[in-house]
Amino acid sequence: MKATGIFRRIDELGRIVIPKEIRKNLHIREGDSIEIFITEKEEIVLRKYSSLKNIKDFAQRFTDSIYSLLKSNILVTDKDHIIAASGDLKKEYLEKAISEELSSYISRRSNILEKHQKSINIVEEFGLECTYVIEPIFVEGDVIGLFIILSVEDSVSEMEEKIARIATEFFMKYLEE
Repeated sequence: MKATGIFRRIDELGRIVIPKEIRKNLHIREGDSIEIFITEKEEIVLRKYSSLKNIKDFAQRFTDSIYSLLKSNILVTDKDHIIAASGDLKKEYLEKAISEELSSYISRRSNILEKHQKSINIVEEFGLECTYVIEPIFVEGDVIGLFIILSVEDSVSEMEEKIARIATEFFMKYLEE
């Protein structure tokens, strides 16, 4: 663990404030869930909670199955990282932090369809010219991530649009149970 040198008092309701600098560095926003652990040394550990990250292996198998049918690149993100990736771009994207552009799509809470080649930043390191469909994954009314199908060579088809919608519905139902 890394010491920050920051101290906070617990108020009369048992609350503490996580300093703005730490929230900013860890990409913790208002409304995010925090997981609380107690170590064997009786230390309290706070960790940003991602319900999608908890099903990372399942999400990877799911995207691999869809990739075997479509042969288009498929990504699943939580609010911060790409948690599953299938296709040619897997090595470049898997487990990387998502770009500000994708973060803004999460904030907008709407699906995006780009049928003509356009540049998109999936991660901050580089842009990609492609067509794509982006569907938000909702759980209990909150967007917890994105399901993305990217096509570098062809235009995104109507079937890929439908599969993206079905995939997000599946994730939503799976996570709400």
